[in-house]
Amino acid sequence: MRKINLFIGGEYRSPSTERYFQVINPATKDIVAEVAEANEQDVELAVQNALHAFTNTEWAHDRQLRFDVLNRLSSLLRANLDELTELESVITGRPIREMKAQLLRLPEWYEYFASVLKTMENSSPPFSGSYVNYTQRLPLGVVGLITPWNHPLLILTKKLAPALAGGNAVVIKPSENAPVTPSILGDLAKQAGVPNGILNIVQGFGTVAGKALSTHPALEKIDVTGGTETGRHIASAAGFNLAKVAAELGGKASVLILPDANMEEAVNGSAFAAFIATGQTCVQGSRIFVHESQYEVFVEKLVEKTKSLTIGDPSSLETDIGPVISERQYRRILDYIQIGIEEGATVACGGEPFEGNGFFIQPTIFTNVRNDMRVAQEEIFGPVTCIIKYTSIEELVKQANGTDMGLAMSVWSNNIRLAHQVVNQLEAGIVWINDHHRIDPSSPWGGFKSSGIGLENSIQCFNDYTKLRNVIVNISTEPFDWFDGSQQVKRYS
Repeated sequence: MRKINLFIGGEYRSPSTERYFQVINPATKDIVAEVAEANEQDVELAVQNALHAFTNTEWAHDRQLRFDVLNRLSSLLRANLDELTELESVITGRPIREMKAQLLRLPEWYEYFASVLKTMENSSPPFSGSYVNYTQRLPLGVVGLITPWNHPLLILTKKLAPALAGGNAVVIKPSENAPVTPSILGDLAKQAGVPNGILNIVQGFGTVAGKALSTHPALEKIDVTGGTETGRHIASAAGFNLAKVAAELGGKASVLILPDANMEEAVNGSAFAAFIATGQTCVQGSRIFVHESQYEVFVEKLVEKTKSLTIGDPSSLETDIGPVISERQYRRILDYIQIGIEEGATVACGGEPFEGNGFFIQPTIFTNVRNDMRVAQEEIFGPVTCIIKYTSIEELVKQANGTDMGLAMSVWSNNIRLAHQVVNQLEAGIVWINDHHRIDPSSPWGGFKSSGIGLENSIQCFNDYTKLRNVIVNISTEPFDWFDGSQQVKRYS
């Protein structure tokens, strides 16, 4: 069992309260770590260390230093991937095969944003008259990163890499359900050469540590991934402090199967969209729309595919479906399955807990679902998906857009014209064609409507971790005196 302390000012420290909370393995319910519980005093200490480091080190000013450090951090991550992969699997219950595939890509983010930092050029906007006009991108200052439990290192990396590349100091509050691997980043960052105080980690609970961080007046930006209501509260607090906000929030992703789609590809893609990460992802394919002419065949094939999935020990390469993260989430998902049944939906597959010591739930498919049912509208965040029938493309688009959330969707079709016509009508920040849940550090990631504001990934994300200064230089040798008594109208704006 590991004991995890706070990481503040370049060293691990015990919390001011001397309190620790337990983290369990959701597959076995065994205690695997005791983690420091930060309070307001600890958060304040972390922010002050970040402010001091931002002001008193060369981090904010030395682009070459940041470029070198980010690349060293990438190399250190690669060297430690085996340990990090095993830990993430144990802490989250994600099958080891998934974790290997996901964490293998982490170094790309640090390398990408190091490259953006190195190649990003300032602009020289046109300016009339005898002037030289140019812009500068500067670090924001201290930023707060609040991260979830479903992809502990990946989602943290999506925020941390551009934040560091931009020259900022950071205070990280990871989820209390999965704080172990993020805590290791403190040591790796120090080894890579991040100055003491530039990167700080305060584990704890959202109602205390998360609230203290998100409301701190010294922060210049808050970047959060979590539920929509949490995001609203954090954005409200940040707005009061005039801080920037990025918030990747809830999702209820639709999978749109057009009539001409390849059936086998659509079934396999839908299974992946619905059940990868045991459905615990904000872009989970939780609403699968199928044309009435193919509905029965599609249901039969997806049910057959789902029943073939192996549920069990996440440490086995043969396992497809692991447990959900916690007892609370386990109960919530089972409650939603019961809600679906009471609403009149049919359980075509699953719908029950799976035998074992941990928080296992059978992958569940609902049929005979109306778009206004709660199971079709509310984020369940588990291995539950709904198959919904449609009769026309117009109806399909209306139903797909018929939620408060707009993070992601996928369209499956062999008719590229039709696919793009449909995509252009969808209210989602991310749309895949003939794929689902694919990501790259250069590709913008963010949602519409209640799914959030701001972006992860891409040059735009890097820009959002900076502030823009405009410098206007008068190079004219002509004298200028507005108050020369001539009463002439002269240009001054």
